[in-house]
Amino acid sequence: MRTKEKAPFSFPFPQEEENEKEKPMSLDFVYQAIIPGLPDDLALRCLAKLSHGYHGLVECVSKKWRNIVRSSDFFHLKSREGWCGDWLFVLTDNQTNIQWNAYDPEADRWHPLPRIPSATCGYAHFGFSCVTIHNRFLVIGGHFCPNDTFIPPQENSSPTNDVMQFDPFKKQWSRLASMQTKRSDFACAVVCDKVYVAGGWNSSSRRLDSAEVYDPLQDRWDDLPRLPILLRDCFGVSYDGKFHVFKRKGDPSHQNLCLVFDPIDKMWHPVKDICLNVRLMNVITTTAGDHFYTITESDGNIVCARYNDQQDWQALGKVPPVVLPNHSRLLESFSFGFTALGRDLYVVGGKVIKWNEFIRTFDIVQLDLVRVCDVTVLPLRWRKTRPMHGTCGAVVACGCLKE
Repeated sequence: MRTKEKAPFSFPFPQEEENEKEKPMSLDFVYQAIIPGLPDDLALRCLAKLSHGYHGLVECVSKKWRNIVRSSDFFHLKSREGWCGDWLFVLTDNQTNIQWNAYDPEADRWHPLPRIPSATCGYAHFGFSCVTIHNRFLVIGGHFCPNDTFIPPQENSSPTNDVMQFDPFKKQWSRLASMQTKRSDFACAVVCDKVYVAGGWNSSSRRLDSAEVYDPLQDRWDDLPRLPILLRDCFGVSYDGKFHVFKRKGDPSHQNLCLVFDPIDKMWHPVKDICLNVRLMNVITTTAGDHFYTITESDGNIVCARYNDQQDWQALGKVPPVVLPNHSRLLESFSFGFTALGRDLYVVGGKVIKWNEFIRTFDIVQLDLVRVCDVTVLPLRWRKTRPMHGTCGAVVACGCLKE
């Protein structure tokens, strides 16, 4: 059961300040340093080193500090030095106005991101892909449907080719070059600092065999050789410098299918690693470096790892069951988010089903739990962090950005 948490502070975003009339400087004006005892350039660097979760507190110190945090000099310095901080991005299925939430592990704070400008009010976003590249968070493609219900892909559910970018320094969304093809439920991954997409379905609800690649330095999409088959409901993985495309469980065609695009010879090949193929078919998957991590909900939420120097999967442990207040049974969660941030694995949100003794029926409980473990420490030792603020339930997508 969720307990509502009062926001500890408001998260600052760049906004237009009201034009203030310049006031004549008084004769008794005394210059005040940003931080007493430090040169202003050094003080600015000290403030810029603080992670984004502390910015709201910094703004409360003084008007001068607030103006500094919102200034162009501040985010230009952070951008030049690469001090973006660590981010965990989460979007749940009950989040109104398609508003993402972000978590700062250093400050242990959650805060909402600005609403994506391209989002349609009253609609939810599904079938998109999200990746991080060059210290930016990208939300690519997908389709929109009414917020109160999920509509399967139909003629009136049109995918988009929009690509939106969140800048962690300016804390703003901006539009990048659109994909050449509108698509939803497609494969996507970052390989060698470029974004690859393939397959999915278009506005006619038809499978696609098209693929393309995005170059962030030129802000341009280019066509790739077509897939050897039409493929929808697929996902992508970057592995061994290649773009792997896997079929999802929901697509009954092409059982155990995996295709690999090699950027060197620019050709599609069938996957040769059967062990990798089978394990990644119907699981929640994330990667950290060259390692794969999966959780199979059907097997009791077991975390398995596949290391780049091994051919077999290793079971690392189980995600702990959920304990609800005034409920005696341990419950297994589902529809949660799963991602890696550095060497930490995060299991975010989700749902559980509990038996209601009073009305003799089952209830679905939406969770705001956030659990994390260090994959380098075995057996896995799970700990809880600050629960999500302002949202809960099934996670539509989650991603991370590591400084």
